Amino acid sequence: MKKIIAPILLLFVFIFLGSSFTSHKISLQEKAKTVRDTIPADTLDIDLKFKPYKKAVHASYYHDKFNGRRTASGKRFDNSKLTAAHKKLPFGTKLKVTNPANNKSVIVTVTDRGPFTRGREIDLTKKAFMEITHAKGRGFLNVNLEVVK
Repeated sequence: MKKIIAPILLLFVFIFLGSSFTSHKISLQEKAKTVRDTIPADTLDIDLKFKPYKKAVHASYYHDKFNGRRTASGKRFDNSKLTAAHKKLPFGTKLKVTNPANNKSVIVTVTDRGPFTRGREIDLTKKAFMEITHAKGRGFLNVNLEVVK
């Protein structure tokens, strides 16, 4: 009886561990897809086409209190990703946001609606904002927007 139970128990352990490795492998593949979305625009190796959208618009960044909340598109907000909120552009639109003061740029994806403050055109995540800002102590800056084709 003991000789039969040990192999069956061992089989269940292998099945359980194998399924957890498979699910881990899938999550790594999903993470690899998002890595391409988090690369700053000035370090991309591929040639992207940009269509000018607006120049010298007022940009700000989200407060940390919004982390984990659902955006208007239904996705969870994460301040450590490269996303943005725009009033009119469709969800999923990729934008190249450039700071003309230092010529740094980043590509973000529109996942939310806003900002709802008069005079502001776009809200960036903190990560996207800090990659292009020239003054870390300020919460706003003027940027140029281009739609990625």
